[in-house]
Amino acid sequence: MKTGGQLIVEALEANGVDRVFCVPGKSYLAVLDALHDSEIRTIVCRQEGGAAMMADCQGRLTGKPGICFVTRGPGATNASAGVHIAMQDSIPMILFIGQIASHAKYREAFQEVNYQAFFGDIAKWVVEIEDAARIPELVTRAFAVATSGRPGPVVISLPEDMLVSEVEAPAALAFTPVETRPGEPELDELERLLAGAQRPFVILGGTRWNAEAVARMQQIAEAWALPVGVSFRRQMLFDHLHDNYAGDVGIGLNPKLAARIKQADLVLLVGGRFGEMPSSDYTLLKSPYPDQKLVHVHADANELGRVYRPTLAINASPAAFAEAFSRRKGPAAPGWAGETKQAHADYLAWSTPPKTGPGAVQMGPIMEYLESVLPQDAVICNGAGNFATWMHRFHRFRRYDTQAAPTSGSMGYGMPAGVGAKSVFPDREVIVWAGDGDFLMHGQEFATAVQYDLPVIVVILNNGIYGTIRMHQEREYPGRVSGTDLKNPDFAALARAYGGHGETVEKTADFAPAFERARKSGKPAIVEIRLDPEAITPARTLSDIREGR
Repeated sequence: MKTGGQLIVEALEANGVDRVFCVPGKSYLAVLDALHDSEIRTIVCRQEGGAAMMADCQGRLTGKPGICFVTRGPGATNASAGVHIAMQDSIPMILFIGQIASHAKYREAFQEVNYQAFFGDIAKWVVEIEDAARIPELVTRAFAVATSGRPGPVVISLPEDMLVSEVEAPAALAFTPVETRPGEPELDELERLLAGAQRPFVILGGTRWNAEAVARMQQIAEAWALPVGVSFRRQMLFDHLHDNYAGDVGIGLNPKLAARIKQADLVLLVGGRFGEMPSSDYTLLKSPYPDQKLVHVHADANELGRVYRPTLAINASPAAFAEAFSRRKGPAAPGWAGETKQAHADYLAWSTPPKTGPGAVQMGPIMEYLESVLPQDAVICNGAGNFATWMHRFHRFRRYDTQAAPTSGSMGYGMPAGVGAKSVFPDREVIVWAGDGDFLMHGQEFATAVQYDLPVIVVILNNGIYGTIRMHQEREYPGRVSGTDLKNPDFAALARAYGGHGETVEKTADFAPAFERARKSGKPAIVEIRLDPEAITPARTLSDIREGR
């Protein structure tokens, strides 16, 4: 006889879980008690949204579901931000919620929420376990659902009385991974389409990748001399200094890259959904009928033809597709090889930082410095805002599992993601790239980094405004500033108050020594850059936008 709490932990152990992220709550004390005797590491966070984002980050970097536990009501609704990110980004994650006792349901009891209704549109599957004897079955099923087809978040609610009840139940077994592979006829047809193309282009995106699949896609690009772009915030899917790399297809993309995609006669889209942001509001590939011939490779059949009607649909995971197609030999001298070379040259020019800009701190030289010192396996974590443009455009990603950023554009993601990344890869450098408004949405998770001795380095670009919204505001309502100014703390002092290391950068030359001191401190660190608000993008100032230049 075992309690529901014990069966939950045993099911996690059976499915290879090594850590959970949580904010404790009375509603799942039985699980916390069972974790006391488990080798699973319990990382206690400061807010449920941060805990869910840490779990998302683990799922994002490893392909295995990140695990999060929160309490009912406000705990669960706080965590919903992380669930939404995981859903839009196709990330495997499982959120466990302590639920009210069964006898109190439907009475609007203390902190009662109908989780199937609340999470129904932003989770892949939502289930409440009413019988503790079914825990091994339903938890293992959750792992299968979270990882199969198009991955996504699963939400499991755990009634408090169910967790303390004692039952007999079978031992949990690990879930069986499900793979979807391309058929030979589909690969033959892809070869035929490539043979007839004059201006092909490849776009990599989505999840279900691994390091081997990324290496095989590089081999495919070389064999066929194909230009390759990566979807929004999926930059770790191709080496940016490879001769076939053409750039990232995201917000504010290179106009030459946009033109190249629009002028392509064949687009091979592997793994991604190519949603609103990477498609430039569905203009690069028109919906539902693209101007280009489209070959869409996706692990979930429901995504094939959902937005774009493909010429050829291949129901396969990116990893399985890359493995199969890498065995096909490309043409000896494809006619588009020269265009591929030019595409990479255009990318190198586009990703060269500007030397000057408004204010005493120039971000261009700072980006050049970071490119010279960051190791290739450094993990870059960021949330959302104009500040991210500097990293997305000018950092040259070299290898897989080095980027954690939300395609949903959720602010506040970077700091908890940094904690998640450093807990997964303790021997690798982890950089959190944040804006001032972005950081303070989940900045309290800096305390989690301190508590668990996770020396992440947080670089905060502080311009005293909600920069992205101000940029749009100045364009739509020039000179009428409303609701976008911020008064911030001294971030370096804040880092020290938490028990970390703090630095303030007010001139360009200050950054390199400040960053090196942060590295050598051995502590979680904040390096605050006091940035002129005029430096709103690498190419335009706020005044340019206000005056329509």
